Amino acid sequence: MKFYLSMVLAVILMAGSVNAQHVNMGIKSGLNVYNIHNDNGVKYDSKTGLHLGLLAHIHLNKIWAVQPELVYSAQGAKYIFSNSETKLNLNYINVPVLLQYMFDNGFRLQAGPQVGFLISAKTGNGTDVKDNFKGIDFGLGLGAGYIKPSTGLGVDVRYNPGISNINENSSVKSTNRGFQLGIFYQFKHK
Repeated sequence: MKFYLSMVLAVILMAGSVNAQHVNMGIKSGLNVYNIHNDNGVKYDSKTGLHLGLLAHIHLNKIWAVQPELVYSAQGAKYIFSNSETKLNLNYINVPVLLQYMFDNGFRLQAGPQVGFLISAKTGNGTDVKDNFKGIDFGLGLGAGYIKPSTGLGVDVRYNPGISNINENSSVKSTNRGFQLGIFYQFKHK
């Protein structure tokens, strides 16, 4: 765990220290649609939530950029338990570090690793189940975005498949999977 955390911090520090043309700080927010995939075939329904955070858009040159983010993300799933639907609310602080290919017209393609830190896990009735889940979740971020260059306002869509098992006490491998649709604003966008 310390190794992975050290790697994420090293990438963020390196990205911040590159000889970049310019760096834009920004904010972002949007809608999540998350679910949990289980390798034993048990299926859950998707749960909607929100994400909110900060970003740093670091231009490496005219077409490449690195974008580290710090994002609160409401995730989880819905399932049937004792003949009633309940929600599993998993709240994370996610740190994606995305490599972006930027087109001249404002469109961007992006991909990169993401590490999530579990801050709470509760059922719909408020029962704390955080001990049932691992504190760190590793995944990927894959997506596209568009920014209107003259305003710094943009939208992005992202698919975040988890690659690490989030179950702490079970032999079943479970991974987070989710889609995000968001808006962002970059201050002093050039």
